[in-house]
Amino acid sequence: MSALAKDVDVAKEAGRIDVVTFGCRLNTYESEVMRREAENAGLGALDGGAVIFNTCAVTGEAVRQARQAIRKARRDNPAARIIVTGCAAQTEPEKFAAMDEVDLVLGNEEKLKANSYRALPDFGVNDTEKARVNDIFSVRETAGHMVDAIEGRARAFVQVQNGCDHRCTFCIIPYGRGNSRSVPMGAVVEQVKRLAGNGYAEIVLTGVDMTSFGADLPGAPKLGKLVKTILRQVPDVKRLRLSSIDSIEADDDLLDALATEARLMPHLHLSLQSGDDMILKRMKRRHLRDQSIRFCEDVRKLRPGIVFGADIIAGFPTETEAMFENSLEIVEECGLTHLHVFPFSPREGTPAARMPQVRRELVKQRAARLRAAGEAAYQRHLSSLAGSRQSVLIERDGLGRTEGFTLAALGTGAPGEIVEAGITGHDGIRLIAAPLAARAA
Repeated sequence: MSALAKDVDVAKEAGRIDVVTFGCRLNTYESEVMRREAENAGLGALDGGAVIFNTCAVTGEAVRQARQAIRKARRDNPAARIIVTGCAAQTEPEKFAAMDEVDLVLGNEEKLKANSYRALPDFGVNDTEKARVNDIFSVRETAGHMVDAIEGRARAFVQVQNGCDHRCTFCIIPYGRGNSRSVPMGAVVEQVKRLAGNGYAEIVLTGVDMTSFGADLPGAPKLGKLVKTILRQVPDVKRLRLSSIDSIEADDDLLDALATEARLMPHLHLSLQSGDDMILKRMKRRHLRDQSIRFCEDVRKLRPGIVFGADIIAGFPTETEAMFENSLEIVEECGLTHLHVFPFSPREGTPAARMPQVRRELVKQRAARLRAAGEAAYQRHLSSLAGSRQSVLIERDGLGRTEGFTLAALGTGAPGEIVEAGITGHDGIRLIAAPLAARAA
């Protein structure tokens, strides 16, 4: 899960293709593929240009914000062609096709092919056939799409996997992404080589259920083998980072890499969702509370100083106060630092939407309490780093991220540069750092 794109400001230039990305890191990566394929399809030659929305379906709020952004884009760009794709378009194509502002709706498989963008009425296609969304569960493979850059980013994302074989009771995403499919290892390595060769100091591996990587490939290699292969075959990669993982699927090679590979960043974002065993069972998660706590303890022994983030849902159906307290307590028991809190939002078509619901005001209160616990943990984390030395990857305007993904302000440095810095304190939001030395990325 990830934050939504909040500020949508697209240009009115004729022939320009704008891609507005909502949701996860995988969407960010795919948006670069979409931009290239739309250009190959000739959208850049259209008067008024095009605006492509790559949507998220993780919450009802994500869908609402996408629809709001589409309406604004049409008001600001009356001549542009508006195309909607992504997970929300895959799961609710008729909702977007019914919008007068929308010219074309593409599914998650279709959005990565140039030919799909030629389905606009401009190219002679019947304008009543606005939705081009096939059955995502019929897709059996995920190709390794090559990109040379991630626009506006100091780090680059590489897709290693797509889809999910699990059916958590709250989640609509498998219906947007299909079953789990892995990108072949060789294609992943080649993509990493290309991006590292183009100057990206940090590569982030991403997917929908990344720790399921390899199960559908010959020999069933696991994520840990992929990580070790990348680090061995691409020595130019200075920093390799993992996006969200499911700790119950972490394999021995992955744990060994965390313990022995300094270039694998000491930061893991865990898909915990709850700290209560009964709620975890009702969610159809595959781990229990004690397994999460033990995982964090074991990894800390392997990699002292590692930083953990986590997704946690507040107010899941049937959650009692005692159950919620278990989620509150796991923030400290796992030593979580970067918390993503989601107030439960029923998604039509999921089993959790049919379960006894917690009152909305109580859901909001619990989410606020969880965020407060996360904020207190983050403040302790910031304070603990005072006086330490950190390597900071500059993202923009003298701001960057440490190896543990903590925001740091240096006031100097070019985007993509890694700066060695001493931490002098913090302002409650970011570390305050003073450059000690720098090396070109």
